[in-house]
Amino acid sequence: MISVFDLFSIGIGPSSSHTVGPMLAAHRLVNELSEQGKLARIKNLRVELYGSLGATGKGHGSGKAIILGLLGEHPQSIDINQVDTLLLEVERDQKLRLNSSHIIDFPKHGAILFEHKTTLEEHSNGLRFFIEFDDGECLEKTYFSVGGGYITEQGIVVETNQYQAVNPYSSAKQLLEICQEQGKSIAALVEENERCAHSQEQIDQYIASIWLTMQDSVKRGMTTEGILPGGLRLARRAPTLARQLRAGQSLSQDPLNVLDWVNLFALSVSEENAAGSRVVTAPTNGAAGVIPAVLQYYHQFVEPLSPETCKVFFLTATAIGSLYKLNASISGAEVGCQGEVGVACSMAAAGLAAIFGASPQQIENAAEIGMEHNLGLTCDPIGGLVQVPCIERNAMGAMKAINASRLALRGSGDHKVSLDKVIRTMWQTGCDMQSNYKETSRGGLAVNIIEC
Repeated sequence: MISVFDLFSIGIGPSSSHTVGPMLAAHRLVNELSEQGKLARIKNLRVELYGSLGATGKGHGSGKAIILGLLGEHPQSIDINQVDTLLLEVERDQKLRLNSSHIIDFPKHGAILFEHKTTLEEHSNGLRFFIEFDDGECLEKTYFSVGGGYITEQGIVVETNQYQAVNPYSSAKQLLEICQEQGKSIAALVEENERCAHSQEQIDQYIASIWLTMQDSVKRGMTTEGILPGGLRLARRAPTLARQLRAGQSLSQDPLNVLDWVNLFALSVSEENAAGSRVVTAPTNGAAGVIPAVLQYYHQFVEPLSPETCKVFFLTATAIGSLYKLNASISGAEVGCQGEVGVACSMAAAGLAAIFGASPQQIENAAEIGMEHNLGLTCDPIGGLVQVPCIERNAMGAMKAINASRLALRGSGDHKVSLDKVIRTMWQTGCDMQSNYKETSRGGLAVNIIEC
């Protein structure tokens, strides 16, 4: 089973597949070579990025992430206030201290190459390290960043908390059957499974930490002014919107003004992500604003989230997210944005329905509605940046999640299209989608908007 520790991970923006994944691959490489006693023997090191990583890696900060990983930094623990300083030192000296110990030459031009015309067979997000040792020995290591910060090496998933569960399931149908047989909620069943790999204290503490990180990213985004990095020169919108709403500047007496706050929460986190700040991968960085916005909506306008309610949300969302990860994809480079914002919307709808007291059948319905109306969503970031249309798309995803939950809660749980069928359809749609619309910035808005 896929753990809540994997589907929700704390890292840095702007992309789980293009930033977090490459950083983890580089971090894993230097640690592995250090453990083997080979790190001090490295003479030269070069990195090549392929497919979507090669096409949009510059805008997504993939090169910078690889440098940080080679320095020995990890997405969860890096001091985001030191990122610029570390990168400037490498650029200035054109030298890199591998795993904070062994210094090698690392030229500005040639050490990292973006091969946008070449795609490796295994996955569209491939990166390969070419290493030369002082005795002439050479080593090649290839990794694939498959979405949500997951990386694989020769088909084997690494850096993961996957585990053997006491109540395994691989479909929504199986999940609902187990819930009915045992008389348990989806959250209770997932929590029981999680205890196969983690203590109750670890589970509770981790869920509390990801909710706290989400709240922090909302608060930072609401107060941090400025221009987002990259060629678009996009101004942050969240602080202005926050001031308007706090001053009571509503559009009218419209009872839906609460949705302006949902927009604010989503924009705040998404702008923090675009700036390379710390966010929760949920289940990807490109969709990092959806779930925090939905949770903050409940917390601020329904009732304050208790630790138990928060746990129900995240465990339910994990059950849904794991089904997409197992049976389809959460990678924009593989299936388009339906695999990122679409999956986040589905997870958020399910989690919200659960904390409103929905039955397992209603929760499955909420998740299905959330994805059904994101099917075919392309990933066409302008300039290869996780900004347009990504930031607003998170706000729209949060809105859809809230509405999907409400539709499901008003129903009995009976519906024509099952979640399993929607997941299968999403995967088929992604396979049929042209590569131009899968995080390559070669189609859609990316080629119809002039970059300024």
